[in-house]
Amino acid sequence: MDFPQRGDLAAIEEGRQLQAHFDAQGLIPCITQDDQSGDVLMLGWMNRDALRLTIETGMAHYWSRARQRLWRKGERSGQAQRVRHILIDDDQDCLLLKVDLIGGASCHVGYRSCFFRELNIHAGKTDFSLTFLETRKVYDPVAAYGDGQHD
Repeated sequence: MDFPQRGDLAAIEEGRQLQAHFDAQGLIPCITQDDQSGDVLMLGWMNRDALRLTIETGMAHYWSRARQRLWRKGERSGQAQRVRHILIDDDQDCLLLKVDLIGGASCHVGYRSCFFRELNIHAGKTDFSLTFLETRKVYDPVAAYGDGQHD
């Protein structure tokens, strides 16, 4: 699958064709959101192959910058993401996947969302402490991954 070339500003910002902007490393950021609740689940990265496979299979695929490899969410843990919608922002340089969770979690440390902590701020000041927003893990990451390598 060859993705369309980027056109002029009007075509990018208000056109009716996907003209995704992949950065110098060939990546585009991808926010993933629960289709039912609207909760933000994670931020990942996609290269052209990850986006192509996501479109073709209906399952979320990403590019791991740390491991330098393509991966399908849930390939080891079973915590997969079935894609319901793929949205692109106005500059076409960020994707938003709306997904159904298979297995109930998105976070590789076992929580439902990767955004399970909140920074404590009081009157514009912080001690950099975090409050946990989720109190229990959905699955045991040690049992899922064993070796510490996650999907």
